[in-house]
Amino acid sequence: MSRGNRFGAILLAAGLAVGVVSAPSEALAQSRLRDLINRLRGQTMPKGIAKSNGRIEATQVDVAAKYAGRIAQLLVKEGDEVSAGQVVATISSPETEAQLRGAQAQVLRAKKSLAESVALIAQRNSDLTFADADYNRGKELVGKGYMTKQIFDQRKAKAEAAKAVLDAAKAQEDQAKFAVQSAEADVQRLQAVLVDLVLRAPRDGRVQYRLAREGEVVGAGTRILTLLDLADVYMTIYLPAAQAGPLALNDEARIILDPIPQYVVPATISFVAADAQFTPKSVETEEEREKLTFRIKLQIDPQVLKTYRKRVKTGVRGIGFVRIKANVAWPPDLAVKLP
Repeated sequence: MSRGNRFGAILLAAGLAVGVVSAPSEALAQSRLRDLINRLRGQTMPKGIAKSNGRIEATQVDVAAKYAGRIAQLLVKEGDEVSAGQVVATISSPETEAQLRGAQAQVLRAKKSLAESVALIAQRNSDLTFADADYNRGKELVGKGYMTKQIFDQRKAKAEAAKAVLDAAKAQEDQAKFAVQSAEADVQRLQAVLVDLVLRAPRDGRVQYRLAREGEVVGAGTRILTLLDLADVYMTIYLPAAQAGPLALNDEARIILDPIPQYVVPATISFVAADAQFTPKSVETEEEREKLTFRIKLQIDPQVLKTYRKRVKTGVRGIGFVRIKANVAWPPDLAVKLP
């Protein structure tokens, strides 16, 4: 054998030796992982602890069009993270914009009419002042015999007419004020419509579905996006009455997910259904399907969600564990363990 061939054989033998050494280590790790899963899924659980299969869910929030129009912009994609108040889409409505311009013009006309009414009141006030003064002078003159009763009556009628004209001018002013308020309210209404045509995320979350596309004409109430509220993530499990009955709200729970069984996620019991129901087909429990069970929500710790926000996925299946006896300690296999 040549020197080069001998050197290659040595390298090959060394590689095989390394493979022989490392393979058992990897196989051992996989074996231990399988043992853990089998033990947790097995029939035997520590006394005072119950378990059930479930899946991860999150509260869904719909972003919908309040008014009809054409989608001008859709600014996010499925899977994007959004913040509360972030603009996610805009709807175009030229008709509303035209109505707003008309309403703004109506406000200007109403204000002009109001200004004219104010000027008219000033003029009528002046006329009434002159007529009252003329009438008061006539009282003295007619008493002394320097004015006839007919002329005095004319001055009196003129003063009364001036007062009536002033009252009419004030009523016209009130009407002009109402017209201004009505026009301004119409402007505010149309401006509010335009504000609502800019769609914003109601809370922090992740875009789950885009249900419309740019350029589409949508009606009032049409859903545009569906968001997942990543601060409200939980696992739904189902337990029979004997196990659901002793549960206490806000008590500790544990979750182990199928894709990452080496980790134990902390949770709390946030909801226990008041009424029993048949187990949904989407959840494969070990109890017979005909048996009535109670729905339980295991709320994942918000701090954990905040830390591992980008890793949160809904629909992931796993096992939920609860304590049906408050004084029972969690076994080592269910101690909290996070990446």
